[in-house]
Amino acid sequence: MRKVISALLLIVMVVGQVAATTGPEGKMYKFKVDLTVVKDDRVQVELQAPKIDKDEIIYYMPKIIPGTYSIADYGRFVIDLKALDKKGRELEVERLDDNSWKILGAKKLTKLTYWVEDSYDSDKAGPNIFQPAGTNIEDGKNFIINTAGFFGYFEGMKQMPIDFDIVKPENFYGGTGLISNNVSNLNASLEKENTASATKNIDSYTVENYDRLIDSPLMYSEADTAIIKVANAEVLISSYSPNKMVSAKDIAGTLSEILTAQNQYLGGKLPVDKYAFVFYFTDQPVTSYGALEHSYSSVYYMPENRIVAMQQQLRDFAAHEFFHIVTPLNIHSEEIHHFDFNDPKMSKHLWMYEGVTEFFAGNMQVKYDIISKEQYLQVLSQKMSIASQFLDTVAFTDISKYTLDKYSNQYYNVYQKGALIGMSLDILLRDLSQGEYGVQNLMADLAKEYGKDQAFTDDELFGKITELTYPEIGEFLNTYVGGDEPLPYKEIYEKVGVNYSPQEFYKAVDLGLTQASLGIDSDLGALYINNKDALNEFGKALGFENGDILLQINGDDIPSLGPELPNFLGQKQQELIVGEPFSYTVKRGEEEVTLSNEVIEIDKVRMHGLSFDEDASQEQIKIRNSWLEAK
Repeated sequence: MRKVISALLLIVMVVGQVAATTGPEGKMYKFKVDLTVVKDDRVQVELQAPKIDKDEIIYYMPKIIPGTYSIADYGRFVIDLKALDKKGRELEVERLDDNSWKILGAKKLTKLTYWVEDSYDSDKAGPNIFQPAGTNIEDGKNFIINTAGFFGYFEGMKQMPIDFDIVKPENFYGGTGLISNNVSNLNASLEKENTASATKNIDSYTVENYDRLIDSPLMYSEADTAIIKVANAEVLISSYSPNKMVSAKDIAGTLSEILTAQNQYLGGKLPVDKYAFVFYFTDQPVTSYGALEHSYSSVYYMPENRIVAMQQQLRDFAAHEFFHIVTPLNIHSEEIHHFDFNDPKMSKHLWMYEGVTEFFAGNMQVKYDIISKEQYLQVLSQKMSIASQFLDTVAFTDISKYTLDKYSNQYYNVYQKGALIGMSLDILLRDLSQGEYGVQNLMADLAKEYGKDQAFTDDELFGKITELTYPEIGEFLNTYVGGDEPLPYKEIYEKVGVNYSPQEFYKAVDLGLTQASLGIDSDLGALYINNKDALNEFGKALGFENGDILLQINGDDIPSLGPELPNFLGQKQQELIVGEPFSYTVKRGEEEVTLSNEVIEIDKVRMHGLSFDEDASQEQIKIRNSWLEAK
């Protein structure tokens, strides 16, 4: 998962595909959702229930789904659930909590019906749902069907096969990694004349159990698709852009280079045959956006913008999410393999699921010249700086294990310190193997050891990695991942001839703002001053007041929150010249006020500086090249 909050990166992945399977009569779920009948931004779900041999049974909606690491309580959005016998008579139903209903006389149950409200524009009380894991119902425009928001399961009956039908508006296409039961491949699913789409406007799907169902989101809207062939895999791009500012073809052009590099990085053969990128772009102000991974696809929720303004961010997001085909798809613990949607148990190894995945996403780009080596050092420096704002006195395995409760505010660090753990492990492995073996090789060996159908126990992973590699690696994992020691940056970087400085003092010009001084007005999609005392010297000289809403810089309108904002601020940063006038226009109360001052240099501190050592030894350069260059 990758997520951006308040203009910082955080995040996730989507869909799976199985061959159509059928169960004996009464031994499978049969759902139907009709997207052509929308009432009050709600759609109805019908379930032809499997045979139940108990007098009472509980129907559950998920409390949480894999990959999000936060409670969602999807059952909040279910309204008017009714249980019916074969004659259409209502059975007694008792709602137990947000996510569960007890059905009495369950042996007579034939059918369930209920209405679902979407999470995107709901005012329901409860936890916020990360948008790529949420649901959207826009009649005639767009439907995001994250299946956890629509489909539930009966107690003790998650392993039955599931059929589900989507009745769709005319000209709508279902973007998903799943393939309709009467279509054999992704290219064929785009053909207008296939019977599922052209005759009945019904797409039918079958999955082998509830876990696969929740791993299989869909997006329905007017078709905007492209397909990229990558090695042995067909990759679908499905896009919804309300103002048509970006298209699937644009995205495909941006991602082709990344996917080709990822294929090479993984050894030239991908562990999936089909994959789907599902993009939803919003033209509304946002304070949070990102992506969520699934085994065979990923869902993206992003501000709508031109492709040129968000190319690198799309590449970063997609690279991270696509690498989840390695872990947790092919390497995962029992907690993930037997995921409990309503009483979840978290694994200790987020450093691997998210951290190593994030490491791969950056390391692949430098190895295949998508970013320069100097840019990569800047990426690592930024991760170290952000990681320093989080706890560094608690074992990372504990932070992972308790990420839903006492360490929930530490989750974002999995993309910072988690990636730095992956980097450190890679450098150590390459140093010990004289450049012949790194984390790429380790993940490939672990995938062979386990694979998607076999889980490891949390407590065995460090021992298995040590068995596959070196005693020194086991010591590193137990000390710096399973222990509470901070990562030894200087020692690690020395092995690859990189100078490391914890902090450097220098003078520079900047825009006068600090992260601590700014707040976000969600309604306006704008920045405002919420703590003028946290402004730097230049910001204080400009005369900001608490509550000032930032409108313009040097007479140019400041964009709403989204990918365009960092580009705009970066451009204004480049315009700063010492001694030249510089201005902000702000809304102060009911008035617009212009604040100006001559640009001045201020004292600054650069944390976690990195640079290549010009006097590095041949041995250091050999390990560095193994770390940063493709063979």
